[in-house]
Amino acid sequence: MGVNLSSLYYKPKVLSDDVTLMNEIKDLHNRYPFMGYRRITVLLSHAGYETNRKRVLRIMRILEIQAIYPKRNLSKRRQEDVVYPYLLTEYKPVKPNDAWSIDITYIKMQGGFIYLVALIDIVSRMIIGWCLSPYLETESCLEAFNMAIVLAVPTIINSDQGCQFTSKKWVEKMQEYQILISMDSKGAWLDNVWIERFWRSIKYEEVYLKSYDSIAEATQSIAQYIEFYNHKRPHQALGYKTPAQVYLTLKRSDINNI
Repeated sequence: MGVNLSSLYYKPKVLSDDVTLMNEIKDLHNRYPFMGYRRITVLLSHAGYETNRKRVLRIMRILEIQAIYPKRNLSKRRQEDVVYPYLLTEYKPVKPNDAWSIDITYIKMQGGFIYLVALIDIVSRMIIGWCLSPYLETESCLEAFNMAIVLAVPTIINSDQGCQFTSKKWVEKMQEYQILISMDSKGAWLDNVWIERFWRSIKYEEVYLKSYDSIAEATQSIAQYIEFYNHKRPHQALGYKTPAQVYLTLKRSDINNI
């Protein structure tokens, strides 16, 4: 009969608009965050969707998603964003919650990378809040902040000049709680050395020793490490006390002096 048998089983899905395709792309990205628009286009084709790379790339830009991979600069700021001065030279923190530091690092897992945001109390070195996410975005920074703010409200939060921390959402959240914004000088990693030292600790004592198969597995394992870091791991710079011991002791002392 001359009939192509594959046509009996395969019918391309022709979309009248981008809504369905947006949902498919977002679902694929959630499952395979390491895949770029080229591979996602192939998967969509295998699933029966008629589309092309140009259209997939356009939709991914609308959704503000991209493949997860390590970058030389995780949070390069936008030129139009306001940069705030570095405050910690003039206002040196002496007790818990005088100043927190926040930063983002990437963590390798099977098939790609995920991003860890953490807030550290500068005086006690205690991790106050954190968030693990497949996305490099302001929302994960706000989620870490929301975890931390349950415990206390700091006077200052210091960060780099990344777009997450110069964004309108972040700045408005700081203003809501009347928190002073401090930012590192450009390229001056020593301005945020406390969180950099924590990244070294968690990577050499946890991340480099493990192989995470999923975000859920990584989240559980990193949660256990942060609990260990805060409550059981002696810290040399703290006279071999734990961050939690120093945070709670100094905080009680500060309350008693009121």
